[in-house]
Amino acid sequence: MDYLDAVVKRNPSKIEKAANTKEILKTVKQGKIAALYGVEGGHMIENDLDKLTNLYNRGARYMTLTWNNSTDWATSAYDETFTPDLKHKGLTDFGKQIVAKMNQLGMIVDVSHIGEQTFWDVINTTTKPIIASHSSVFALCQHQRNLNDEQIKAIAKNGGVIQVNFHPGFIDPDFDAKEIAFFQKYATEFDSLMKNGTDEWHTMEYLYRKYADEANSMRPPLSMLIDHIDYIAKLVGTDYVGLGSDFDGIILTPKELDDVTTYPLITKALIEKGYSKKDIHKILGGNFLRVLKANEAKNKSK
Repeated sequence: MDYLDAVVKRNPSKIEKAANTKEILKTVKQGKIAALYGVEGGHMIENDLDKLTNLYNRGARYMTLTWNNSTDWATSAYDETFTPDLKHKGLTDFGKQIVAKMNQLGMIVDVSHIGEQTFWDVINTTTKPIIASHSSVFALCQHQRNLNDEQIKAIAKNGGVIQVNFHPGFIDPDFDAKEIAFFQKYATEFDSLMKNGTDEWHTMEYLYRKYADEANSMRPPLSMLIDHIDYIAKLVGTDYVGLGSDFDGIILTPKELDDVTTYPLITKALIEKGYSKKDIHKILGGNFLRVLKANEAKNKSK
């Protein structure tokens, strides 16, 4: 947060912080980037509702309830899938208090990364539309981070939005096998880097960059990402799908989608599939703005 504050201070003609839909639209109209804070992982509030409030007051407008690690009050998709001896699954009573507090504050509940039991507990607790900030379709790629049809339908019924993740492992069912083979091929180099103190993520990034031709050959085509968007749109409608690139958390991306400057290729692909200008506008951000605005409205019951 301090870093973003510094970037904004250095570049006032290019970027501004925004805390609500009105400020976002005003900033974009001025030709600037509108920047918002999000929190990925409920562990960051350290089981303290006051810290949640402090993050909101600082400008955070959504929180992903878990990352791959679970919290004391919510279980992650990773743990619900791979950890057999969990003390509990889903939201505890305190977890439900956190969801209620987020609803009250106007902070969007983000269900990416959470386990399926936690997901259904959220659906039964929240009074506001939610987001899956960076998740894709389980029916097309069976990864525990993706959403099954019933979850997608539940988010649509809630008025939320699923923002499709660009990570190859979440959109291409054959990618994980390719990645395993790649790192097995360079296992000696991988182990050497790790022993010398390089963390796993940067080791992977280094090897992908060093053997760029091989890495690029593993990247799925842009059409596979479009298939995930199209699947959600066909299942529940264009009001409930958006983009959640995960650029900050992934190393490889689909072919052609190297960074945000390549987003017009998504627009072009959607036009070619017959999507209207109105629907494309929703997918490119309009749906998220609708959810943000709905969360800004104060709970009448509070």
